[in-house]
Amino acid sequence: MLYKFLFSAVFTAALTASLSGPAMAQNGSPSNASAGDALMLEMNKAFKRGDKSRLTQLLPQAKGHALEPWAAYWELKTRLSDASAQEIHDFFSRYAGTYQEDRLRNDWLLLLGQRRDWTTFAAEYPNFRMNDDREVRCYALLAEHLKNPVPDARLADEVRKNWYAQRDADDGCTTAADRLVVTKNLTPHDVWQKARLATEANRPRAARDAVQIIAPDAMTMVAELNNSPIKFLSEKRLALSKTRKEIITLALIKMATSDIEGAAFQMDSKWARQLSSEERNWVWGAIGKQAATRLGTLSASDALQYFAKVSKDSDLSDEMLAWKTRAALRAGSQPSWPQVLSAINAMSDDARKDPSWTYWKARALLATLPANAPAATPPPGVAQTISIAPQRAEALALLQSIASVRGFYEQLALEELGQKITVPAKPAPLTAEEKEAARLNPALNRGAYAIAIGLRSEGVREWNYATNLHQPGSGSERGGMSDRELLAAAQFACDRQIWDRCINTSERTRTDIDFEQRFPMPFRETVVKRAQGISLDPAYVYGLIRQESRFIMDARSGVGASGLMQVMPATARWTAKKIGLDGFTTDQINDRDTNITIGTAYLKLALDDLNGSMPMAAAAYNAGPGRPRTWRNGHVLDAAIWAENVPFSETRDYVKKVLSNTTNYAAILTGQPQSLKARLGQVGPRDAAVPEPYKDLP
Repeated sequence: MLYKFLFSAVFTAALTASLSGPAMAQNGSPSNASAGDALMLEMNKAFKRGDKSRLTQLLPQAKGHALEPWAAYWELKTRLSDASAQEIHDFFSRYAGTYQEDRLRNDWLLLLGQRRDWTTFAAEYPNFRMNDDREVRCYALLAEHLKNPVPDARLADEVRKNWYAQRDADDGCTTAADRLVVTKNLTPHDVWQKARLATEANRPRAARDAVQIIAPDAMTMVAELNNSPIKFLSEKRLALSKTRKEIITLALIKMATSDIEGAAFQMDSKWARQLSSEERNWVWGAIGKQAATRLGTLSASDALQYFAKVSKDSDLSDEMLAWKTRAALRAGSQPSWPQVLSAINAMSDDARKDPSWTYWKARALLATLPANAPAATPPPGVAQTISIAPQRAEALALLQSIASVRGFYEQLALEELGQKITVPAKPAPLTAEEKEAARLNPALNRGAYAIAIGLRSEGVREWNYATNLHQPGSGSERGGMSDRELLAAAQFACDRQIWDRCINTSERTRTDIDFEQRFPMPFRETVVKRAQGISLDPAYVYGLIRQESRFIMDARSGVGASGLMQVMPATARWTAKKIGLDGFTTDQINDRDTNITIGTAYLKLALDDLNGSMPMAAAAYNAGPGRPRTWRNGHVLDAAIWAENVPFSETRDYVKKVLSNTTNYAAILTGQPQSLKARLGQVGPRDAAVPEPYKDLP
């Protein structure tokens, strides 16, 4: 315990001293980066290359550096399979309580599971604090089951959920599922469902692994259907066995992902009568889901016609039911509220808790009230003893359960209850003691230091570990830091201009909400002046930047977008030419003012091109303008319905968050109550009589 205390004290002192020196901002390295920092960057590169010898050679030089735990982790991780148990335990002792200790434990538990060393695994697993790795959890459940292989519904349900949630093939959950099938804790139907989900998600290896458990003799057929589902279906004349029916089902699901009409034809002409009712329902659900995602090319009625062939909604997955709900929402000039309600009611309990479906269920309940249902508030002169209709009461309870300023549907729920979006009261100021506790936190300091020298991924993970787990049992009931500790940690980040950690940490508070932290406005003079100069709402610009980059000036996306407003080089060149920005070169994209100038100009051009629709312009900024131009075709829709029907999950989430952010920023900037609904408006086809402003908008 003394050594652990000394380690913590020494490193805290070193880290705080480091942080008091060079400016620690998230947009670059300290101005006088030391040789030790250069060493850490070199070791990180060696780790990514898997260069064991170079890491071993450099490790002694990292001793005493503020980020020494990372150096030691990289070195040991690369040779973990050959390391002795003593070396591993020495690492755990030396870096006790750190993220690196728990990260290595996660890696080791995976290795122990792969080796089937259940004795060592069982001894070490209780020390795993993150407990956020589904594969490790499946190994733990398998180890528990092997000790007592009896029917256990709880254990089986947890394995099933983790296995279904794993997108890619893995050893832990697949092995646990295999064993539970042998002991009849999981059924063959559970396994086929996993194969279906994996096939629909285009994860052929995960699908193959599932089929291997239940029907190893069918692997040749699985390979054939993956190569060409239409060829496979044309050659298989009869579904004579349960296995054959399930393989046919997989082939139809696979076909539906690329050829909706072809899969529907195959069902109608040949296969529907050969499959079981449950199998038919699943296939029609998969076809309906694919049709519902073709926003602007297939109508909602097309999708609903396929869903209408489903005889039992509870046979469908939550994802299918979500798309049935979306299709019912855009079914015409008015949503098909009864279908919205029935689809949401068929979802699992967990799915219905999502604010999206909580909100739309409440709206559906209100829209389907009987004509003579009593109002929520009796009119003047009528006895107050008249009760609210149970259906209305349920709808209001659902809205009240999510209503807040926290997000898109939470804000819409507020407005449905007759309230506007306002800035919450600021929490009590942080005390000197609270600020000092954050300043002296070793993990927060290491995280900030790593971010500052360019190790952003490592720094973010360390920071999140500090705030999420902190001192287990000493924070709030949910674990991790209490609201006050989170506010102090967020302020620690804000003061150092580490805006993404400032925002993300502050967002985790439940009762104490500090909008200045959650919605910071760096570079305010530049952003506001530029936005107002081109008749663009500064709140909209801030709402978009917050979602795009979290104000990280040197942020880069996987597709090459850069800077605060995540501008693509080709888009930057086109926009610079359009606005007459002479002498522009793409190496200027990360310049703050240039990035803001080009980003705001492009956003304004997209907004003008899309009739001033903030939701469509946000979608254009994220997914390109061609897509929202197509997605707007069809009925005129409430923009909340349109946003919910955006077929790309990333863009759908992006649009909602940008508009929610915008509403909150407007409340801060104006000091006045705001309406998200007013910003959303409606979305519908372009007026053909009006010329397109920017046909070449990239």
